[in-house]
Amino acid sequence: MAESGYLSPAAIRELAERLELRPTKKLGQNFVTDANTVRRIVRDAQISPRDRVLEVGPGLGSLTLGLVSTGAEVTAVEIDSRLASQLPLTVSALAPDARLTVIEADALAIETLPSSPTHLVANLPYNVSVPVILHLLATFPSISRALVMVQAEVGKRITAPPGSRVYGVPSAKAAWYGDWREAGSISRQVFWPVPNVDSILIGFERRAEPLGSEKERIATFRLIDAAFAQRRKMLRQALAETLGDSAQSRFEAAGIDPTLRGEQLDIRQFLELARNG
Repeated sequence: MAESGYLSPAAIRELAERLELRPTKKLGQNFVTDANTVRRIVRDAQISPRDRVLEVGPGLGSLTLGLVSTGAEVTAVEIDSRLASQLPLTVSALAPDARLTVIEADALAIETLPSSPTHLVANLPYNVSVPVILHLLATFPSISRALVMVQAEVGKRITAPPGSRVYGVPSAKAAWYGDWREAGSISRQVFWPVPNVDSILIGFERRAEPLGSEKERIATFRLIDAAFAQRRKMLRQALAETLGDSAQSRFEAAGIDPTLRGEQLDIRQFLELARNG
């Protein structure tokens, strides 16, 4: 069934057949079948036995087995009831000493976990990767590091710096929590079924201190949404309705040129603009 605790491609297909599973685009189900890719992710995530890892969308358990092999405590959140029921059985058979908790739930609805996670490591469903990342980082400030696999186009947006062609809402909001980086590309061929898009690993390290309060975060995110809703317009036009009559004084107080566009502001500038309300 597996080699050194890793699921083989044949084992993955066997499990899928047993569960009568047909991977769906709706749930973003593309399962990793390559043990070397799993080893690479686990190595680059730099997990130790004292860490508490949150995995979202564990699927049939390829990455889960790699994560529990580190000795870390792993909490896996799976929305598909068949997969959530099977995963503990698979891991128990191949890694009987694993510290694993499986929760059947939508990651976007999770507000509490059995223990506070220190790491987020996951092959995220393509269709909800950005909302999941932002929700989990906001909900669990204990997450200090992350290494996640996402669609390449999305990963480049999240890690993009101000002024970049692809800098936008995901880039600015993700930067609120800390620093992001590209951590390497992933071949399409390591998945089953093979997706029609490329994938990428992106890494994250949380700031030592939050940029601002929760109230300031909400206000800042509101400005970000407004600025990029009309991306081609200057800030004084894009934010006119959001800032109202105080717009000019707020630009001046924040030291921001109102003729700039949203893509030219970093997260700290958005925060300054929000603070001067």
